[in-house]
Amino acid sequence: MFEQNSRYVDIETATLTEDGRTITFIRRRFLPQAQDLAVVGQVTIRQGDRLDLLAGQQLGVPELFWRIADANGAMDPLALTEVPGRKLLIAVGGIPDSGGGTP
Repeated sequence: MFEQNSRYVDIETATLTEDGRTITFIRRRFLPQAQDLAVVGQVTIRQGDRLDLLAGQQLGVPELFWRIADANGAMDPLALTEVPGRKLLIAVGGIPDSGGGTP
């Protein structure tokens, strides 16, 4: 249903039948615990930075911006780049930290 690099790829689906119609939907996605993700780097926000551009530079795929948002516990990903000088963790989603901590 979703591309392999989608944050929803491993989310279960459910169905609801109402008035003779069956509707399939994905279940809620909960944010992972940032400390459980494998941190692979850190970036300092500069004026004009965007998560998709940072994901492209750091992870090689702009569509993986959500991994940066997850690593920093963001409910609002756009807020992550609002303040220049802020440091953001870059993590690989879904892979537990090997114990090396943050860089």
